Amino acid sequence: MRPRSITLTGNELEIMKIVWRLERATVRDVYEELLKERKIAYTTVMTMMKVLEQKGHLKRSAEDKAHVYQPSESRLKVVGSMVTEFLNRVFDGSAAPLLAHLVDQKHITREELAQIAKVRSEPTGKK
Repeated sequence: MRPRSITLTGNELEIMKIVWRLERATVRDVYEELLKERKIAYTTVMTMMKVLEQKGHLKRSAEDKAHVYQPSESRLKVVGSMVTEFLNRVFDGSAAPLLAHLVDQKHITREELAQIAKVRSEPTGKK
């Protein structure tokens, strides 16, 4: 059996970004945020949040008459895991080809790369 992917789908990531930003959210909270960008059914949001809970990305508690969801892990940890999984899957774990592609496609400037190199060369704790 194939190991479970930690990578979120586009819709799951969209929901997680809202919950990370709000820190605590009901289905209604997420639904209303999503409606600002596009039409979506309340039941779809509810189902997706249940799936995220089952996958371990959200934890749920009952407050008053609503279920309140919180992220199980920080955004930094989840996104970091997704980036690592992507690097391993696409670039055999090496970031160099990815950075070269980003520079070639003008998604990152040489100045930004210099800033990254500077931050990475600083002693721990001074970032």
